[in-house]
Amino acid sequence: MLSKKGEKAVSCFICNKHRSIIKTAGTTIYENEWVYVGHIDREGKPNYAGHVMIDLKRHVPGMADMTGEEASAFGIAMSRVSRALTESKGAEHVYALVSGNSVPHLHIHLVARYPGTPEEHWGPMNVYDWEKAPMVGEEEIVSLCMRLKERMESYA
Repeated sequence: MLSKKGEKAVSCFICNKHRSIIKTAGTTIYENEWVYVGHIDREGKPNYAGHVMIDLKRHVPGMADMTGEEASAFGIAMSRVSRALTESKGAEHVYALVSGNSVPHLHIHLVARYPGTPEEHWGPMNVYDWEKAPMVGEEEIVSLCMRLKERMESYA
């Protein structure tokens, strides 16, 4: 399969995202030589505002496979994204989830929980089941990504 850029896609969704072979929701929030930060993409369906993914750029399956530099960059990105979600979006808590079941390329989901979320919908994926969850479209995701990006740049 060839992309719009004429590149051959590999079987890893995250590698293809990093190579800009596929388009995802929003814009890049943060990127350096070790990590990529962007908003979750639900393939055209509304997205939960503040569900961010941090991907390790190097293709490895799990946290135990990171180098020291990668682990440092990953940890700093987690802290800064969580802080940005709290300060710019009003999250009262940020969940972190690493599964690796669907895509064997290390990434972590950071999911904001907002004030007023009923306790039965607490949890990184339970927030999606709440009928009043802040589900938004592409325009709102781009705006959120830009706010998070600005906030993260102010931490450097």
